[in-house]
Amino acid sequence: MTSPVHILAIVGSYRKGGTIDMVVDEMLASAKEAGAQTRKLYLIDKHLLFCINCRSCTQREGLRHGACVLDDDMESVFKELDWADALILGSPMNAGTVTAVMKVFLERLVSTAYWPWGAPAPKNRSPKKTKRAVLVASSAAPAFLAKFTGDVTRALKSAAGMLGARTIGILFVGLAARQQHQELSARVRKKARFFGKKLVGDH
Repeated sequence: MTSPVHILAIVGSYRKGGTIDMVVDEMLASAKEAGAQTRKLYLIDKHLLFCINCRSCTQREGLRHGACVLDDDMESVFKELDWADALILGSPMNAGTVTAVMKVFLERLVSTAYWPWGAPAPKNRSPKKTKRAVLVASSAAPAFLAKFTGDVTRALKSAAGMLGARTIGILFVGLAARQQHQELSARVRKKARFFGKKLVGDH
């Protein structure tokens, strides 16, 4: 009997129940219907300190990720990531990029690299992308304009790559702030459910 796919959603929004959260819920519900086990992690619920660029975590070769000198919740986040076969990474666009809490998470992923002193560039500890990822972004601006002027999807794709995941889909919701409490359109819900099933795929 094939074991179920484990799908973890990392939500970098400051508002629970907002656009990103609703899209993620649709994806997870669709994946669960296809037989997956799912979890959702809100970065705002985690105590994550700023990376101090000491590079201690990058010095030892061959580990799944290097040990950080900071005492916070990042290690527990990595345990969740180790559980996952597939990822959903979501963030609204703030000032042209991901939220600050998502940026902190992204910077702390430096521990997924091996970068000893003297080496000109880091090497990913997991160069083979064995996981799948779907990226979710939103903006008050139209999606085509937000994609052109911001770097949300680039940042999320970089995070996926550092976590050993191949991006298989991007759902960018534009005009996401026309109302204080905005609902998802039928088109967005349909896309979200498609990507949820696609994450399960043929694992």
